[in-house]
Amino acid sequence: MSDSSSGDTDGATRITRDPELLRRARPLLERYASYFRPEVRGFDRLPETGPMLVVGNHSGGQLPPDIPILVTAWWRERGTDEPLHFLIHSLVLNLPGIGAILGRGGAVEANPKRAEEVLDEGGVLIDYPGGDHEVFRPWKDRNRIDFGGRTGFVRLALRAGVPVVPAVSVGAHETVVVLNRGEGIARRLGLDKRFRVSVMPLVFGPPFGIVPGGIPTWPLPAKVTVELLEPIDWSERFGPEAAQDREVVQACYDEVTGKMQDALDRLAAERQFPVVG
Repeated sequence: MSDSSSGDTDGATRITRDPELLRRARPLLERYASYFRPEVRGFDRLPETGPMLVVGNHSGGQLPPDIPILVTAWWRERGTDEPLHFLIHSLVLNLPGIGAILGRGGAVEANPKRAEEVLDEGGVLIDYPGGDHEVFRPWKDRNRIDFGGRTGFVRLALRAGVPVVPAVSVGAHETVVVLNRGEGIARRLGLDKRFRVSVMPLVFGPPFGIVPGGIPTWPLPAKVTVELLEPIDWSERFGPEAAQDREVVQACYDEVTGKMQDALDRLAAERQFPVVG
């Protein structure tokens, strides 16, 4: 849920992933995900084991369904014992009670050190580099990959020498209507410097109508489709030192986002109507 280049401290207390908790929580998460009639394709393209970095486009506003949909499908296909983790903003992970549950569910703070530790241990790490910038992109840009130029995931993959698996979703950004990001308001309030939050969005959704992004709305019942693309392994071309080469990093970033945009265009073309999918 946040760019892996943000921050460089341990931040939240480290909590061990708990597969038994996941098995107990799985029916509830499956039920929530089923509301969006999810379809996840492409598991046959994945390496048999980690480490790997799964990079997705982040969609859905205040209650993005992309993580529950992807992880529940992952558990069905590959089991809950595989060390599957996802990056999350320290602001959320430090919330009393909530952070502990998320940590037991596999969440780790979005900073380079923790991300590299997961990959060094052979884990699977899910990252949504666009973070708050992308998850609150306006409705008109719902079918656009927009990481906001955040290249932390590229440098992470190069340093760790792991394949990147693009996870492209369509429909999740039809569950809420984002009117604007409110980036200017966020800057004026100093949210970017105090909390590393770059947006103060305005959204439309039931039951309250137009509200600030901090107030949850009931998600619209859009069908969500996720496709896992062929892994991209830069370690065949570059060593860890390439993470410091701006030209290489930018070229890798353009490669991933270009392939993801092509896939998103194709998936969006399959849909006839927003929301009803």
